[in-house]
Amino acid sequence: MNEKKLGVSIFIALLFHVSGLIGILFTPYKNWFIQHTPINLLLMAGLLIWNQSKPNKAFIIFIIVCCLTGMIAEIIGVQTGLLFGDYAYGIVMGPKVYGVPLLIGVNWFVLVFCCMIIMERLHDKVKQKYLDNDLGGPSAKLESVSIIVDGALLATTFDWIMEPVAVKLEFWKWQSIAIPVYNYICWFIISCFLIMISRKLLFSKTNDFAVHLLIIQSLFFLTLRIFL
Repeated sequence: MNEKKLGVSIFIALLFHVSGLIGILFTPYKNWFIQHTPINLLLMAGLLIWNQSKPNKAFIIFIIVCCLTGMIAEIIGVQTGLLFGDYAYGIVMGPKVYGVPLLIGVNWFVLVFCCMIIMERLHDKVKQKYLDNDLGGPSAKLESVSIIVDGALLATTFDWIMEPVAVKLEFWKWQSIAIPVYNYICWFIISCFLIMISRKLLFSKTNDFAVHLLIIQSLFFLTLRIFL
């Protein structure tokens, strides 16, 4: 059942993202595809939750923490410029609260969760190799710090790939011509905080769809960054 669920989810994710690429790059209906971005984001978040192994109360708490933290940070950023830099959201992402689309909180959950899952899996494989070769492996504290930092770096790298595309698609706009480095510093720090929270909460860190989704989304934005 889990393999069938994963297969269906990957198919849907590929269908929506490939269709979006074709629609944006090669058809006269570019604006229609861009305007339906919220549906894509909500669907991907739903598929992540659907594929979560043994979802429990801690997992729900993590979703809420990600959404609220993301929204609060973005509201501070939009209203004051103290976080991320001076920027403003367009109308593409839907209804806003204090200038920030509600879906941005969902986006924070999707990205941070995927990056955390990938790093948990990579570190498990590395640790197993250490154990298989009787090398003992890193300490629990070092492993935790590494997962947090590496996961945050991955999330920040994804944001770097996505930013120029998001601006061209009018998801948001910066007052400056160049995207400020400060934006990426804030992304890294907030991602570190959220992944650290995930390490404290006891829920399954197994979600195969999260790995596939981040790869699909990365290729989607990287392709648009090159050709748009």
